[in-house]
Amino acid sequence: MTETSPAISITRFDKGYAKLGTVGPAIDGVEIKIDTSEGEYRQGEGEIIVNGPNVMLGYYRKPDKTAEIMKTIDGKQWLKTGDVGTLITAENGVKFLKITDRKKELLKTSGGKYVAPSPIEGKLKEDFLIEQIMVVGDNHKFITALIIPAEEALKEWCGRHHLDLSSLKEMVKHPTVIEKYQSVVNKYNPEFNHVDQIKAFKLLPTTWETTQSRWHRSRANAYHETQKKGDFTKI
Repeated sequence: MTETSPAISITRFDKGYAKLGTVGPAIDGVEIKIDTSEGEYRQGEGEIIVNGPNVMLGYYRKPDKTAEIMKTIDGKQWLKTGDVGTLITAENGVKFLKITDRKKELLKTSGGKYVAPSPIEGKLKEDFLIEQIMVVGDNHKFITALIIPAEEALKEWCGRHHLDLSSLKEMVKHPTVIEKYQSVVNKYNPEFNHVDQIKAFKLLPTTWETTQSRWHRSRANAYHETQKKGDFTKI
């Protein structure tokens, strides 16, 4: 980000300074802290904040905006990146930064727990029957999902199970298909913390533009609000 000129960590070619799934250790002179003071996160996670000579002094003639992104801890000025992540300590003592989500993308349940949708969506999309998935449920008791089936894969699956269904619109309404997707969700749910587990889902015969996921997540939450509970398949 430009506010940090522009990097805070980097994966290096030196032995012991690269780790898959992370963005590397902090650049020399840069301090990284995982801040949990503004919300409830999963164990070990929090907002990534940074201090160092690369961090800006503030936005030009915008003190209010500067105050929103900067915070003081023990006399030091820290920049709030807006990213959620964790620090992983390797056997050699090097701390690697792992980014898990954007703070703005986090869902907050009615119980005050924060849920990062991206890891959940990424894991379920590993299944060949899921083309797209969006986890929703902001301000609700539990997490739900809108699932778009992989049409060709689902057609093949239906053929193998002697289901004479010609369109995706028909398939997403068929009890046997819904039962299959329930088994898919049930398979992955144990890999998540209880609050992150999908408790209900709905199959949709449509698609959305992945490049506009933030806009669509807000639309999806609005859709979730207007649906009757019976329209979602409970797990």
